[in-house]
Amino acid sequence: MSTTDVGPEAEPLVREIMTTPVVTVRPDLSVKDLVALFRERRIGGAPVVDGEGVLLGIVTEGDLMALNADVQMPHYFELFDSIIYLGSQKKFKEQLEKAAAAIVEQLMTPAEKVKSVSPDDPARTAARLMAKHGFDRVPVVEGETVVGIVTRHDIMKMLGL
Repeated sequence: MSTTDVGPEAEPLVREIMTTPVVTVRPDLSVKDLVALFRERRIGGAPVVDGEGVLLGIVTEGDLMALNADVQMPHYFELFDSIIYLGSQKKFKEQLEKAAAAIVEQLMTPAEKVKSVSPDDPARTAARLMAKHGFDRVPVVEGETVVGIVTRHDIMKMLGL
């Protein structure tokens, strides 16, 4: 039997490659404590959950880097005593809020913008999400509850690399 004859039943599922237990954080965790947790656990991101384990968002090292990034003022010009912005004021506001963040909730990407997978999804679904969106990790949720995480490292292990 060649590898092209292998059916979907042989395909690994997310539950077989995901990391559990997953390190999660609460939205009220201080940014200082978040940095310490990332260093201590040697991780680059974590799902943000409520007291029931429901996914509220995700926070990553990239979000922490935004704290130190220069906030870019939108370009504008004046016309007849009016200011006309050429850039997105919404994006500027989001950058400014992240730069001033004191707790995870102010820094995280909210759940409605987070891509996640189910434990019963094929592992390639997680790999495709990461490749398509440039993610390093994808939360694994069952219902609304976080039960694991798939990282690029998990995908590399699955591929035998």
